[in-house]
Amino acid sequence: MIQPIKGSASKRSYFRVSGERAAVIATIGCDRRENEAFIYLAGHFAQKGLPVPEILAVSDDAMAYLQSDLGETSLLQYVNTYGEEASYSILCRAVETLALFNHTGASGIDWTKCYPRPAMDQRSVMWDLNYFKYCCLKPAGIEPDDELMENAMAEFADSVIQNPSGTLMLRDFQSRNIMLKSDTPYVIDFQGARAGSGLYDLASLLWQARLGLSQATRSALAEVYREASGIDKVDYELSLNRYALLRMLQVLGAYGFRGDIQGKAAFIGPMARALRNLGELADSLNGHIPAYLSEMIRLLVATHPSNATDGSTAGLTVKVMSFSYKQGMPKDWSGNGGGFVFDCRALPNPGRYEKYKHLTGRDADVIQFLESDGEMLEYLEQCYSLVERSVKRYIQRGFTSLMVSFGCTGGQHRSVYGAEWMAHRLADNFPVTIDLIHREQNIKLQLSGLCKRNGQQ
Repeated sequence: MIQPIKGSASKRSYFRVSGERAAVIATIGCDRRENEAFIYLAGHFAQKGLPVPEILAVSDDAMAYLQSDLGETSLLQYVNTYGEEASYSILCRAVETLALFNHTGASGIDWTKCYPRPAMDQRSVMWDLNYFKYCCLKPAGIEPDDELMENAMAEFADSVIQNPSGTLMLRDFQSRNIMLKSDTPYVIDFQGARAGSGLYDLASLLWQARLGLSQATRSALAEVYREASGIDKVDYELSLNRYALLRMLQVLGAYGFRGDIQGKAAFIGPMARALRNLGELADSLNGHIPAYLSEMIRLLVATHPSNATDGSTAGLTVKVMSFSYKQGMPKDWSGNGGGFVFDCRALPNPGRYEKYKHLTGRDADVIQFLESDGEMLEYLEQCYSLVERSVKRYIQRGFTSLMVSFGCTGGQHRSVYGAEWMAHRLADNFPVTIDLIHREQNIKLQLSGLCKRNGQQ
């Protein structure tokens, strides 16, 4: 039997091939150098007695290979099933295993076989930081000064590059890439391993958004790793937090690319928690990272549209947004995929008249113009009848997120008025939280629905 295994960000394809007595994992890659790096490293780690899958066969062109099947229980699944407290011992085992990879794994390795770089050098760090800049920061509507941003990134890169040749960095040591077999943590994703600090790997696990570890557990596991690695306490927390910040910036670049740009919902959902982690790290590193980088991080955390979609608010939250079609359709950062989008471009446009050009749909003169002939209000009543039905059903079924968007040419007049009207109409009639966002105006408000305001359930 051949069964596809669901992947994530990678373009590699995985299949579980099962027979009467055993199963193996078949991997089909898309980059020969990457495959060769994985195959070499798997053999090297096995020689060192480190827990990795066994390579059983490799195709002549190195584009496919078979490896041993370690089962279906990842560390992420284990923690989600049993909870953080009950999983603490296995988490400790995972970070102790990481220390072995970082130190024992570096012994005797041929760094030239690492892919795509032999070391986590300044260029590698700049790749990650530019990933964040172009795939997270800019898509979120933040346009940094390129000169200041480039200088800040280069300065930060220099601060985290410390003797990279002494230890091995696995690069993507997170809970989905750690399989549990007989309570032993096996590492299955290491094709990007290179010379570098193990603190980057530790941070990858401890600050993983999907894992969601508490600060107390992070601190305890960080101490377990420090003792296992024989690292001095001096500046340990500062160094770890720097690497955690680098990792979070890289992850947010990936989330932005896979979620915002490619539209993959699996990468949109964890964005809010990742941003919260980023904000906490920036606060803890205040004065220890370049000021301009800190400024851009704080702006992103404060204004990113996902920061109210992490499920922290009980009940239904309706996000009502205005936008300009010229700037592209808004993303649903809850991961649920869309909701309602109403096109206001066929309605009378105040923006065609000089007296309204510098006003918005929140100004009295524009409101009077749009309400004067009744066409806008008739349109909005029709929109409301559609939205109302969904809100009622979402409340009944315990759903937590719905998005309603109004678009026009410039995101200034008709769409702004429509979003304001819908937000207040819903707030007057339903026990929901309303996040009102005028994207092009950089305005964000929150309204409490009728029953919430009255203290009713």
